[in-house]
Amino acid sequence: MKRRAFVGVLAGVVLFIGLSHSNAQDKYIVVASTTSTEQSGLFAHLLPAFERDTGIKARVVAVGTGQALDIGRRGDADVVFVHDRPAEDKFMAEGEGVRRYPVMYNDFVLIGPTNDPARAGGGKDILDALRKIESAKAPFVSRGDRSGTHFAELELWKLAGIDIGSEKGPWYRDTGQGMGPALNTAAAMNAYILADRATWLSFRNRGELTIAVEGDKRLYNQYGVMLVNPAKHPSVKRETGQAFVDWLVSAEGQKAIADYRINGEQLFFPNAHE
Repeated sequence: MKRRAFVGVLAGVVLFIGLSHSNAQDKYIVVASTTSTEQSGLFAHLLPAFERDTGIKARVVAVGTGQALDIGRRGDADVVFVHDRPAEDKFMAEGEGVRRYPVMYNDFVLIGPTNDPARAGGGKDILDALRKIESAKAPFVSRGDRSGTHFAELELWKLAGIDIGSEKGPWYRDTGQGMGPALNTAAAMNAYILADRATWLSFRNRGELTIAVEGDKRLYNQYGVMLVNPAKHPSVKRETGQAFVDWLVSAEGQKAIADYRINGEQLFFPNAHE
Protein backbone atom coordinates (compact mmCIF):
# COMPACT_ATOMS: atom_id res chain seq x y z
CA MET A 1 0.00 0.00 0.00
CA LYS A 2 2.81 2.34 0.90
CA ARG A 3 4.45 1.64 -2.46
CA ARG A 4 1.20 2.35 -4.30
CA ALA A 5 0.71 5.59 -2.38
CA PHE A 6 4.27 6.68 -3.19
CA VAL A 7 3.82 5.87 -6.86
CA GLY A 8 0.55 7.83 -6.88
CA VAL A 9 2.17 10.86 -5.27
CA LEU A 10 5.13 10.65 -7.67
CA ALA A 11 2.79 10.47 -10.66
CA GLY A 12 0.94 13.51 -9.35
CA VAL A 13 4.17 15.46 -8.98
CA VAL A 14 5.26 14.53 -12.51
CA LEU A 15 1.85 15.54 -13.86
CA PHE A 16 1.99 18.86 -11.98
CA ILE A 17 5.49 19.59 -13.31
CA GLY A 18 4.37 18.69 -16.83
CA LEU A 19 1.33 20.94 -16.62
CA SER A 20 3.37 23.77 -15.14
CA HIS A 21 5.91 23.42 -17.94
CA SER A 22 3.10 23.37 -20.51
CA ASN A 23 1.50 26.48 -19.01
CA ALA A 24 4.85 28.28 -19.01
CA GLN A 25 5.37 27.30 -22.63
CA ASP A 26 1.89 28.63 -23.50
CA LYS A 27 2.83 32.07 -22.22
CA TYR A 28 4.64 33.00 -25.41
CA ILE A 29 3.50 33.63 -28.94
CA VAL A 30 5.22 33.83 -32.30
CA VAL A 31 4.67 37.01 -34.30
CA ALA A 32 5.65 37.00 -37.98
CA SER A 33 6.33 40.60 -38.91
CA THR A 34 8.38 42.89 -41.10
CA THR A 35 11.98 43.97 -40.87
CA SER A 36 10.79 47.57 -40.65
CA THR A 37 9.04 47.00 -37.32
CA GLU A 38 12.07 45.11 -35.99
CA GLN A 39 14.95 47.18 -37.38
CA SER A 40 13.30 50.50 -36.54
CA GLY A 41 13.45 49.47 -32.89
CA LEU A 42 9.65 49.47 -32.47
CA PHE A 43 9.43 45.92 -31.12
CA ALA A 44 12.22 46.54 -28.63
CA HIS A 45 10.03 49.38 -27.35
CA LEU A 46 6.64 47.62 -27.49
CA LEU A 47 7.24 44.05 -26.36
CA PRO A 48 8.47 44.76 -22.81
CA ALA A 49 5.30 46.83 -22.26
CA PHE A 50 3.12 44.06 -23.71
CA GLU A 51 4.75 41.45 -21.48
CA ARG A 52 4.44 43.70 -18.45
CA ASP A 53 0.71 44.24 -19.09
CA THR A 54 -0.19 40.63 -19.99
CA GLY A 55 2.56 38.30 -18.77
CA ILE A 56 2.93 36.98 -22.34
CA LYS A 57 6.22 36.93 -24.22
CA ALA A 58 6.29 37.56 -27.96
CA ARG A 59 8.96 36.03 -30.18
CA VAL A 60 9.30 37.96 -33.43
CA VAL A 61 10.28 36.49 -36.79
CA ALA A 62 11.25 39.57 -38.81
CA VAL A 63 11.12 38.98 -42.58
CA GLY A 64 9.47 40.60 -45.58
CA THR A 65 5.67 40.86 -45.58
CA GLY A 66 5.30 38.12 -48.22
CA GLN A 67 7.42 35.75 -46.16
CA ALA A 68 5.61 36.71 -42.95
CA LEU A 69 2.26 35.87 -44.53
CA ASP A 70 3.65 32.56 -45.81
CA ILE A 71 4.77 31.72 -42.27
CA GLY A 72 1.20 32.37 -41.19
CA ARG A 73 -0.13 30.16 -44.00
CA ARG A 74 2.01 27.30 -42.69
CA GLY A 75 0.68 27.82 -39.18
CA ASP A 76 4.19 28.57 -37.91
CA ALA A 77 3.12 31.87 -36.32
CA ASP A 78 0.23 32.86 -34.11
CA VAL A 79 -0.02 36.44 -35.37
CA VAL A 80 1.08 38.30 -38.50
CA PHE A 81 1.80 42.05 -38.32
CA VAL A 82 2.59 43.43 -41.78
CA HIS A 83 2.14 46.30 -44.26
CA ASP A 84 0.79 45.31 -47.67
CA ARG A 85 -2.99 45.75 -47.80
CA PRO A 86 -3.63 43.78 -51.03
CA ALA A 87 -1.58 40.84 -49.70
CA GLU A 88 -3.33 41.09 -46.33
CA ASP A 89 -6.75 41.06 -48.02
CA LYS A 90 -5.72 37.96 -50.01
CA PHE A 91 -4.58 36.27 -46.78
CA MET A 92 -7.98 36.96 -45.25
CA ALA A 93 -9.88 35.84 -48.37
CA GLU A 94 -8.02 32.52 -48.20
CA GLY A 95 -9.34 32.03 -44.67
CA GLU A 96 -5.84 32.19 -43.19
CA GLY A 97 -6.64 35.02 -40.77
CA VAL A 98 -9.49 35.56 -38.32
CA ARG A 99 -9.86 39.32 -38.70
CA ARG A 100 -7.63 42.16 -39.91
CA TYR A 101 -7.16 45.16 -37.63
CA PRO A 102 -5.53 48.44 -38.71
CA VAL A 103 -2.83 49.36 -36.21
CA MET A 104 -0.68 52.29 -37.34
CA TYR A 105 0.86 54.02 -40.32
CA ASN A 106 4.02 55.80 -41.35
CA ASP A 107 5.33 56.63 -44.80
CA PHE A 108 7.95 55.70 -47.32
CA VAL A 109 10.69 58.08 -48.40
CA LEU A 110 12.97 58.06 -51.40
CA ILE A 111 16.56 58.11 -50.20
CA GLY A 112 19.34 59.24 -52.51
CA PRO A 113 22.89 60.57 -52.74
CA THR A 114 23.38 64.15 -51.58
CA ASN A 115 24.81 65.05 -55.01
CA ASP A 116 21.58 63.71 -56.60
CA PRO A 117 23.00 62.52 -59.95
CA ALA A 118 19.51 61.91 -61.42
CA ARG A 119 18.25 65.34 -60.31
CA ALA A 120 15.38 63.44 -58.71
CA GLY A 121 15.22 65.16 -55.34
CA GLY A 122 13.70 68.28 -53.92
CA GLY A 123 10.07 67.69 -54.84
CA LYS A 124 7.10 65.65 -53.64
CA ASP A 125 6.35 63.70 -56.82
CA ILE A 126 7.72 60.19 -56.36
CA LEU A 127 6.71 59.09 -59.88
CA ASP A 128 8.59 61.97 -61.51
CA ALA A 129 11.63 61.11 -59.38
CA LEU A 130 11.57 57.44 -60.43
CA ARG A 131 11.32 58.42 -64.11
CA LYS A 132 14.40 60.61 -63.72
CA ILE A 133 16.34 57.82 -61.99
CA GLU A 134 15.48 55.33 -64.74
CA SER A 135 16.28 57.84 -67.48
CA ALA A 136 19.67 58.63 -65.94
CA LYS A 137 20.31 54.93 -65.16
CA ALA A 138 21.42 56.15 -61.72
CA PRO A 139 22.22 53.39 -59.20
CA PHE A 140 19.08 52.15 -57.45
CA VAL A 141 18.88 49.49 -54.75
CA SER A 142 15.74 47.37 -54.37
CA ARG A 143 14.98 45.09 -51.46
CA GLY A 144 13.78 42.46 -53.91
CA ASP A 145 12.49 40.31 -51.04
CA ARG A 146 8.69 40.25 -51.48
CA SER A 147 8.35 42.63 -48.57
CA GLY A 148 5.70 45.33 -48.23
CA THR A 149 8.35 47.88 -49.14
CA HIS A 150 9.39 45.88 -52.20
CA PHE A 151 5.80 45.54 -53.42
CA ALA A 152 5.22 49.26 -52.82
CA GLU A 153 8.33 50.05 -54.88
CA LEU A 154 7.17 47.81 -57.75
CA GLU A 155 3.74 49.46 -57.72
CA LEU A 156 5.35 52.92 -57.89
CA TRP A 157 7.45 51.94 -60.92
CA LYS A 158 4.24 50.69 -62.56
CA LEU A 159 2.41 53.93 -61.78
CA ALA A 160 5.36 55.83 -63.24
CA GLY A 161 4.82 53.96 -66.51
CA ILE A 162 8.03 51.95 -66.21
CA ASP A 163 8.14 48.16 -66.62
CA ILE A 164 11.02 47.67 -64.23
CA GLY A 165 11.21 43.96 -65.01
CA SER A 166 12.31 44.70 -68.57
CA GLU A 167 13.90 48.13 -68.08
CA LYS A 168 16.23 47.31 -65.20
CA GLY A 169 19.92 46.84 -65.97
CA PRO A 170 23.22 47.05 -64.12
CA TRP A 171 22.03 50.30 -62.53
CA TYR A 172 19.24 48.43 -60.67
CA ARG A 173 20.41 46.19 -57.82
CA ASP A 174 18.13 43.53 -56.30
CA THR A 175 19.41 42.61 -52.86
CA GLY A 176 16.86 40.10 -51.56
CA GLN A 177 17.48 41.55 -48.10
CA GLY A 178 15.69 43.41 -45.32
CA MET A 179 15.51 47.16 -44.99
CA GLY A 180 18.65 47.62 -42.89
CA PRO A 181 20.97 45.54 -45.10
CA ALA A 182 19.46 47.11 -48.24
CA LEU A 183 20.17 50.56 -46.84
CA ASN A 184 23.74 49.47 -46.10
CA THR A 185 24.08 48.42 -49.74
CA ALA A 186 22.67 51.76 -50.92
CA ALA A 187 25.12 53.61 -48.66
CA ALA A 188 28.03 51.60 -50.04
CA MET A 189 26.92 52.20 -53.65
CA ASN A 190 25.78 55.81 -53.09
CA ALA A 191 22.48 54.74 -54.64
CA TYR A 192 18.81 55.64 -54.49
CA ILE A 193 16.45 53.42 -52.48
CA LEU A 194 12.85 53.40 -51.27
CA ALA A 195 12.75 53.02 -47.48
CA ASP A 196 10.20 53.27 -44.72
CA ARG A 197 10.80 56.42 -42.73
CA ALA A 198 11.03 54.62 -39.38
CA THR A 199 13.96 52.43 -40.41
CA TRP A 200 15.66 55.39 -42.09
CA LEU A 201 15.41 57.47 -38.91
CA SER A 202 16.97 54.65 -36.88
CA PHE A 203 19.63 53.88 -39.52
CA ARG A 204 23.12 55.05 -38.57
CA ASN A 205 25.29 54.09 -41.57
CA ARG A 206 23.93 56.81 -43.87
CA GLY A 207 27.12 57.69 -45.69
CA GLU A 208 26.32 60.37 -48.27
CA LEU A 209 22.60 59.54 -48.38
CA THR A 210 19.71 61.85 -47.54
CA ILE A 211 15.95 62.09 -48.12
CA ALA A 212 15.33 63.00 -51.76
CA VAL A 213 11.52 62.83 -51.95
CA GLU A 214 8.90 62.77 -49.20
CA GLY A 215 5.32 63.85 -48.68
CA ASP A 216 3.68 62.29 -51.74
CA LYS A 217 0.33 60.75 -50.71
CA ARG A 218 1.31 57.65 -52.68
CA LEU A 219 4.03 57.00 -50.07
CA TYR A 220 1.49 56.32 -47.29
CA ASN A 221 2.28 53.05 -45.48
CA GLN A 222 -0.45 51.33 -43.41
CA TYR A 223 0.17 48.38 -41.05
CA GLY A 224 -2.34 45.67 -40.10
CA VAL A 225 -2.37 42.76 -37.67
CA MET A 226 -4.18 39.42 -37.91
CA LEU A 227 -4.53 36.35 -35.72
CA VAL A 228 -3.71 33.26 -37.79
CA ASN A 229 -6.83 31.12 -38.13
CA PRO A 230 -6.73 28.35 -35.49
CA ALA A 231 -9.54 26.53 -37.33
CA LYS A 232 -7.03 25.86 -40.14
CA HIS A 233 -3.97 25.61 -37.91
CA PRO A 234 -4.74 23.97 -34.54
CA SER A 235 -1.27 24.81 -33.21
CA VAL A 236 -2.13 28.52 -33.19
CA LYS A 237 -2.47 29.93 -29.67
CA ARG A 238 -5.84 31.56 -30.01
CA GLU A 239 -6.17 33.25 -26.63
CA THR A 240 -2.62 34.55 -26.19
CA GLY A 241 -2.35 35.50 -29.86
CA GLN A 242 -5.60 37.44 -29.70
CA ALA A 243 -4.35 39.07 -26.49
CA PHE A 244 -1.46 40.54 -28.50
CA VAL A 245 -3.82 41.81 -31.21
CA ASP A 246 -6.17 43.29 -28.61
CA TRP A 247 -3.28 44.97 -26.80
CA LEU A 248 -1.93 46.56 -30.00
CA VAL A 249 -5.28 48.20 -30.75
CA SER A 250 -6.04 49.08 -27.12
CA ALA A 251 -5.49 52.53 -25.66
CA GLU A 252 -2.33 51.23 -23.94
CA GLY A 253 -0.88 49.71 -27.10
CA GLN A 254 -1.73 52.69 -29.26
CA LYS A 255 -0.13 55.05 -26.76
CA ALA A 256 3.01 52.88 -26.66
CA ILE A 257 3.24 53.12 -30.46
CA ALA A 258 2.79 56.90 -30.40
CA ASP A 259 5.38 57.27 -27.66
CA TYR A 260 8.17 55.60 -29.66
CA ARG A 261 10.48 58.33 -30.93
CA ILE A 262 14.03 58.74 -32.17
CA ASN A 263 15.68 62.09 -31.50
CA GLY A 264 12.26 63.44 -30.59
CA GLU A 265 10.67 62.40 -33.90
CA GLN A 266 7.66 60.09 -33.88
CA LEU A 267 8.16 57.06 -36.14
CA PHE A 268 4.70 55.44 -36.24
CA PHE A 269 1.22 56.94 -35.93
CA PRO A 270 -1.48 54.76 -34.33
CA ASN A 271 -4.81 54.66 -36.14
CA ALA A 272 -6.61 51.54 -34.92
CA HIS A 273 -9.78 53.48 -34.15
CA GLU A 274 -10.03 55.71 -37.20
